[in-house]
Amino acid sequence: MSCVFCDIVAGEAPAIRIYEDAEYLAFLDIRPFAKGHTLVIPKAHTVDLTDTPPDTVAGLARIGQRIARAARHSGLHADGNNIAINDGKAAFQTVFHIHLHVLPRRSGDKLAFAKNMVLRRDPDREESGRLLREALAELDKTP
Repeated sequence: MSCVFCDIVAGEAPAIRIYEDAEYLAFLDIRPFAKGHTLVIPKAHTVDLTDTPPDTVAGLARIGQRIARAARHSGLHADGNNIAINDGKAAFQTVFHIHLHVLPRRSGDKLAFAKNMVLRRDPDREESGRLLREALAELDKTP
């Protein structure tokens, strides 16, 4: 069975990459709820929380926290972030390769998840990606 996230890891499908190391990849969601909406995945395929090793889930959280921090320090001007894993079809998981959502939030943004499920767009995904990459690089310079 084909997995679009595995295709992204392999470089066979496009993505705006935000962070990458030997075990994890973070990239902008193609249908974002908010500017800078990022997905963090392990490169090794697992389906959901039930078959993902705890250390892998901890790695997702660690990287998600860094991206959330970058969103606050970037030109996205995030005041906070939503962090979520949709675990299984009943929890609205649509790509069955575990992934962590990092959604930058701004005070008063009026984002309502159910309301925005149908139509989601970031008018400048390249710019959102650039802002997050720059902020991550800046964060790496400080202890």
